[in-house]
Amino acid sequence: MLKSRWFAACLHTGLWLLLVLVACDLGGNASKFADAEGVPGSAKRVLPMDKIQALFSPHAWPRLLTDTNSANPFFTKHFIPAPPSPPRTPATRKVELTYQGFYVAGDSPKHAFVRVGDGLFVGPAGAKVVANLFVADIQQQSLVLTNAAAQTNVLLFNAKKEFEVPTP
Repeated sequence: MLKSRWFAACLHTGLWLLLVLVACDLGGNASKFADAEGVPGSAKRVLPMDKIQALFSPHAWPRLLTDTNSANPFFTKHFIPAPPSPPRTPATRKVELTYQGFYVAGDSPKHAFVRVGDGLFVGPAGAKVVANLFVADIQQQSLVLTNAAAQTNVLLFNAKKEFEVPTP
């Protein structure tokens, strides 16, 4: 139908004819519009306002049957953060250490004598004295202790020194 030359020619002629009729103004005249004059006392209420107000009052709707503390699909506790925990302070204790010398037996490494409170520690370099303190170096007049944070402390021979170490 779209490939027919006769149909295309008739359609083309009809559209030109319609354009000529519109241009010649043969279709009549337009309606005359005027402003309406309003009378102040003649307005009537179209809607019954009393019935509409009664429709939206809270007493017109049935009460909800669910409790307020029941599970609600529109409320979740997923995004409420947990209550803050009390600040955690590392528990530490104070320990008195006293370097009391060392010994060497044959080809073995040096072993240091360290008084830990009321006890006695005997061990080579690298051994754990107490909690996080390790023997780093053993000398005749001093003992070097270190911890995991690579902080060094020097204990002099036969001198008490107090250290604060974490509790195990």
